[in-house]
Amino acid sequence: MDEELNVTYMITLAGHVEVHRYRYLYFMIICIVYMLIICSNSTIVYLIWTHQNLHEPMYIFIAALSLNSVLFSTNIYPKLLVDFLSEKQIISYQACLVQYFMFYALGGSEFLLLSAMAYDRYVSICKPLQYPTIMTKTTISIFLVLAWLVPACQLVASATMSANQKLCGFNLRVIFCNNSIYKLHCETSRTISVYGVFILLNVALFPMLFIIFTYAKIFITTYRSCKEVRKKAAETCLPHLLVLINFSLLCTYDVIIVRLESDIPKIARLIMTLQIVLYHPLFNPIIYGIKMKEISKHLKHLLRQDKMK
Repeated sequence: MDEELNVTYMITLAGHVEVHRYRYLYFMIICIVYMLIICSNSTIVYLIWTHQNLHEPMYIFIAALSLNSVLFSTNIYPKLLVDFLSEKQIISYQACLVQYFMFYALGGSEFLLLSAMAYDRYVSICKPLQYPTIMTKTTISIFLVLAWLVPACQLVASATMSANQKLCGFNLRVIFCNNSIYKLHCETSRTISVYGVFILLNVALFPMLFIIFTYAKIFITTYRSCKEVRKKAAETCLPHLLVLINFSLLCTYDVIIVRLESDIPKIARLIMTLQIVLYHPLFNPIIYGIKMKEISKHLKHLLRQDKMK
């Protein structure tokens, strides 16, 4: 490797707006949001872990999504909090690559976990008699491992190729490291670009198409069934679809921000970026805590116990 590539480059994160003027306000808001994300998602995981009647595939996948949200947020928020209190918002290129890797690996895991949930609902509603033999503990474990392992393995190669690129730029118009890091490279690598499209198809587009196809099959099946079956399908599938639509829109934002970086005003770019890391991790526990009947019931019971104390 070239000696120049071994130098520790410092990258400036120039996407912040008026950080010197509002640093304490930003810090308090992000700190409160981060605590809410940790507490709300941890509560969902705790309820599913401690109640035997929630030890079903659907709820296990919900717990996995909540855990994924905690990891996703922890990759972004601590660094943001440090930046708000720092004179310079900088990060080493190596740390930037790690943040980039975690951001997209966990984002890909989200799509694959939602795919596993869609398949679980499909088997439960369309093949109820075969459900116990298909959705076994082994099957669930395989789905969970693949959901976290597949995106991570694919992103390792992308991060490694980026690490070997020579840098000519040291300024990113973002508040955390994402695909914008490619703009730092002296030359646009065709290999990295093609491989990036391959990853996007594998961990985002194909899973999303699978989910849409699966839910289409579910709705066709339930349309021909009785009212009670349609109601049950709506109760369990609607929250999943809401989460999918929300996350898909936020991923689209991420692509828009990177591709049209120079055409988007700084404040608008900041707001769109914050939605990716703020809205979704908070959205999940609210949807599942309110819309999922069993989780909602245990959550109300937990809140009543706290009030009695």
